[in-house]
Amino acid sequence: MSDPVSPPPTSFADLQSFVALPRLAGLALSPDGSRLVTTVAGLDRDRTAWRPALWEVDPAGEAPARRLTRGPKGESSPVFTPEGDLLFVSARPDPDASADAPDTAALWSLPAGGGEAHVVRTRPGGIATPLVAREAGTLLVTSATLPGAVTGDDDAARRKARTEKKVSAILHDGYPVRFWDHDLGPDEARLLGAQPGEPWTDLTPAPGRALVDTSADIAPDGRTAVTGWTVSDGHGVSRSVVVAFDTATGERRTVLDDADHDYGTPRVSPDGSTVAAVRTRRSAPERAPRMTLVLVPLAGGEARELAADWDRWPSALAWTPDSSALVVTADEQGRGPLFRIEVGSGAVTRLTGDHGAYTDPVVSPDGASVFALRSAVDSPPAPVRLDAHTPDPQPTPLPGPAEAPALPGTLTEVTATAEDGSPLRAWLVLPDISEPAPLLLWVHGGPLNSWNAWQWRWNPWLMAARGYAVLLPDPALSTGYGQAFVQRGWGAWGGPPFIDLMALTDVAEALPEIDASRTAAMGGSFGGYMANWIAGHTGRFRAIVTHASLWALDQFGPTTDFADYWLTEMTPEMAAANSPHHHVDAITTPMLVIHGDKDYRVPIGEGLRLWWDLQSRVPDPAANPHRFLYFPDENHWVLTPQHAVLWYETVYAFLAHHVLGEPWQTPDLLR
Repeated sequence: MSDPVSPPPTSFADLQSFVALPRLAGLALSPDGSRLVTTVAGLDRDRTAWRPALWEVDPAGEAPARRLTRGPKGESSPVFTPEGDLLFVSARPDPDASADAPDTAALWSLPAGGGEAHVVRTRPGGIATPLVAREAGTLLVTSATLPGAVTGDDDAARRKARTEKKVSAILHDGYPVRFWDHDLGPDEARLLGAQPGEPWTDLTPAPGRALVDTSADIAPDGRTAVTGWTVSDGHGVSRSVVVAFDTATGERRTVLDDADHDYGTPRVSPDGSTVAAVRTRRSAPERAPRMTLVLVPLAGGEARELAADWDRWPSALAWTPDSSALVVTADEQGRGPLFRIEVGSGAVTRLTGDHGAYTDPVVSPDGASVFALRSAVDSPPAPVRLDAHTPDPQPTPLPGPAEAPALPGTLTEVTATAEDGSPLRAWLVLPDISEPAPLLLWVHGGPLNSWNAWQWRWNPWLMAARGYAVLLPDPALSTGYGQAFVQRGWGAWGGPPFIDLMALTDVAEALPEIDASRTAAMGGSFGGYMANWIAGHTGRFRAIVTHASLWALDQFGPTTDFADYWLTEMTPEMAAANSPHHHVDAITTPMLVIHGDKDYRVPIGEGLRLWWDLQSRVPDPAANPHRFLYFPDENHWVLTPQHAVLWYETVYAFLAHHVLGEPWQTPDLLR
């Protein structure tokens, strides 16, 4: 990837070409606004893993993108110092380290004036998520540290002892014990701070599980860091608050906390006076969560809600340089626009008018422009520039590291009306073929989610290249349609969400471009739940693919990695009423079950129980219509390149057999 990469013309017809497409993530802007850096992941030499590298993009949009790093283990998490040096995280070998030094993730620096990258900070448990104070240069990082360790040397000795004795056991004294796809412990995430040229200060010497899932920020003067912080309420239940640390002493104080809300994504204003954060009303079985913006003085005081009447859920936050406004991302009607919200009045201006979904916003030092990554259902992430004050229906594309691949079809929308009168919509991908196409209904995960951005794992254009149309609906519980739209499906997964999906499928099947006699349904996570529910409640589909799916809700609740949240989702009675496993005897549709053993959000027990329930209803093994694709070392998403290829090859084979009527063909690597 030494030059901008031109995708091959067969990017979607050939899976190996597709997984080789470069993948952009994240943006970092230099203090003077002259340099913009993004991370681009590409395949390694063996094509078995993606390796991230740093690329520089010209904010003015004149020069081509250029690659900055080529480490054998990749580079990520770029951030600039006040002097313009580029810091990043990498586990690449340090030429100045001893031969037996472990390859842990270290903090590297690429000097602004040129020269070789060099290590500036290390830690036995590695370094992650670096932040730099915009004025003072104070450094803040996360590092995994064994609970009993006091210093870095102490941590290294304890790690060595565990390794030499081949000890992997973990002793827990609280909840949770797992997160998504990894065990929590034996080490714990700690925040470390350092002034330029000074040693680390451990800001959180005994955090326990407080930093399991959080984000942080640091004030421009470097004196105060803020972060999300998980606190226990007993009975296995926890909530998220925002705390502030004195970076010199480690003294901690609470900034945002109340029993009815979780707080996260804290961002300190450029003038150092205010913290903006996302506040989430804690849900209950009868009440959906609600997300709003709040502001609170960094020095302490009362919080106030910002844009209280704005019926959208904010996510990423970026301050304008004069601290007068926030640039915010939020889902809206199948899009993911950027919004500007004035701190004084709460006035909301939508800055983008297209169908794109924007992430990673950063505002230029003069406050005139916003840089972001723009993607859409029909466009992979790419860097853009737009006006920071007024609506910009067509943001300026910046020359990026990769050209967008040519698509094997077109994108359109369909609409319907729900039983309760709510308006419904969906994206519809149509293949470039002359005859009516078979239809695939794809249900998104979440369930608090929306089809609005480019998907690498569930990419509809791969199916369009094989002649399928793909329906991407946003049923009840989807975000971007207002609080009432979420509430109408809350605690009733088998009710309005299912009915909405069928209504949108009816509209799609009525189109002349669709062959309604050849339809299938697919979904992952919550979408997998819906696929299972669909299987037990209608026989209209020729095949169903269910990935990482919830099957028996009584079993799922206590075994997922965050069982305490499930208590706020459904009562036992609601879970029983909405559990797909009660309807297994009604299933007549062939099902492809897919599950990874390292999936802790939807544990493997769901897939195993679903598979047994299906098999126990098959009287003749020779005529078994179902298949189970099991990944012993994959997680919720199936992330390694060749496993992703195998995932699609198996889905292709299953659909070709049951939807297109072709002979069953087992993928080569599974034979």
